[in-house]
Amino acid sequence: MADSATPDTGLIQEALVKRLTSIVGASNVRRDDATRKLFSQDIWLPAGELVDLVVSPSSLEELQSVMAVAHKAGAKVAPRGAGMSYTGGYVPSDAGTISLDMARMNRILSVSREDMTVTVEAGVTWKALNDALAPLGLRTPFWGPMSGLKSTIGGGVSQLNAMFGAAHHGTSSESVIAMTIVGATGKTIRTGARGVGGEEPFYRHFGPDITGLFCGDCGVLGVKAEITLRLMTAPDVEAQASFSFPSGPELLKAMAELTRAGVACEICAFDPGLTKIRLKRASLSADVKTLGSVVSKEKSLIKGLMSASKIAMSGRNFVEPDDYPLHVICEGRSEAAVDADMKEARRIVSSFGGKEIENSIAKILRSMPFPALNSMVGPTGEAWVPIHGVCSLKNAPEIFKEIQSVYAAHADEMSAQDVHPGFLFTSMSTNALIIEPVFFWPQGWREIHEEGMEASHTARLTQRPENPEATALVKTLRAALLGIFQKYGCGHFQIGRTYPYIESRDDASVELLEAVKAVMDPEGALNPGVLGLPVKGGQA
Repeated sequence: MADSATPDTGLIQEALVKRLTSIVGASNVRRDDATRKLFSQDIWLPAGELVDLVVSPSSLEELQSVMAVAHKAGAKVAPRGAGMSYTGGYVPSDAGTISLDMARMNRILSVSREDMTVTVEAGVTWKALNDALAPLGLRTPFWGPMSGLKSTIGGGVSQLNAMFGAAHHGTSSESVIAMTIVGATGKTIRTGARGVGGEEPFYRHFGPDITGLFCGDCGVLGVKAEITLRLMTAPDVEAQASFSFPSGPELLKAMAELTRAGVACEICAFDPGLTKIRLKRASLSADVKTLGSVVSKEKSLIKGLMSASKIAMSGRNFVEPDDYPLHVICEGRSEAAVDADMKEARRIVSSFGGKEIENSIAKILRSMPFPALNSMVGPTGEAWVPIHGVCSLKNAPEIFKEIQSVYAAHADEMSAQDVHPGFLFTSMSTNALIIEPVFFWPQGWREIHEEGMEASHTARLTQRPENPEATALVKTLRAALLGIFQKYGCGHFQIGRTYPYIESRDDASVELLEAVKAVMDPEGALNPGVLGLPVKGGQA
């Protein structure tokens, strides 16, 4: 490969580079090998084909011009947010690809308490948005994933997000009112009811829900430029409780009933394996920082100190080593309302055999919602990758049992290759559970992990060589689990090139999606092969 002074930029011609440079500036068209490699990999996939260059627009107008120029030149474009995907959703399919880095489009454009809306550019992070809204006593209904320190709102809407606020308000897309979207040719559409002059979006539904077409599309239909979300008054009161269960199926039955009852804003749980990983991961310095955040979160210093002291006294022994811990968070406008919800949560949990434990982790989840992204690898630097299914409430326990059967069938191989599984379970609104199996195995991290983690944390880890045999086993296990999710008709977020979307749709739905694609991206230049859509002129 050529060095950074004379980069090998494949199909991208110098005339195109000059035009792009004239639009965004020389420092925002990057062609060095290190940047190209970084932007060509995700958390799961190493760099295969490299992007030819990385372009970073800073406004809607620059984005429109970049897309129009790239289209005229016949270049493919892969939009990228924070790079947190693990499904091949933005990696290049072949040569001649421009990686569209949305990080510079990071302005909060307007906050309207009158209309209870906020409009942001796609590169705004969830943490930045929450930091801006908190002093106003406002919040979006869904307010971010745990990776919200770096995860962007544009990426979250493209891929879909789960976690904070999801048990009441659903995924990130369900808090979206309107979007401004730029297609592959530079053509721009604006969705939703948009108020005076079309510049004050305030409500999502005005005829067919065009906004919904672009939620969860992984950037294959258009590039999110501006996003308007609903606002709500931030709840005044919150409470946390934690419980433990002796088995996964009973945990999932309890989670399903809690979900039906709608009493919690967040419900999440871990299996014993993931609990052990989490407790091994943190350092003493992180513990001190965590205790400080718990103190500051409480409305009174005395209450905060009491909460922090309980966490300190419980140490790392939050739950018995073979139990499944469940964490429930309730919020509302009054203590009486929150107490009533928590009382009902405790009743439901008890009816399924759950026992209450110290609520340390539940408190930490709320006091530090967007921690540093050090969990992108295992506690000593092992490779990490998840897979997930959005499951119906009734099927979740059976899905879990079948996954455990896969692990039992491969137990000897997993032991020999030092592959360790874990689970994260979360709830979505009143009608779904997410089962997210994760894998850890002895293989080193890559550039994308190093970019996301704290340097002080990375320095304490052990870098490992490539481990093709263990990685092959993880691929086999993920494929088996994906088959189980397919069997039960599960949904998926961040579909990318991993989850079978087109294959699961009826012919008329595919025809409709392809028609939308033809309008927004007539040459198939945006993320070829993502969602399983046909690739023009070659294979993805």
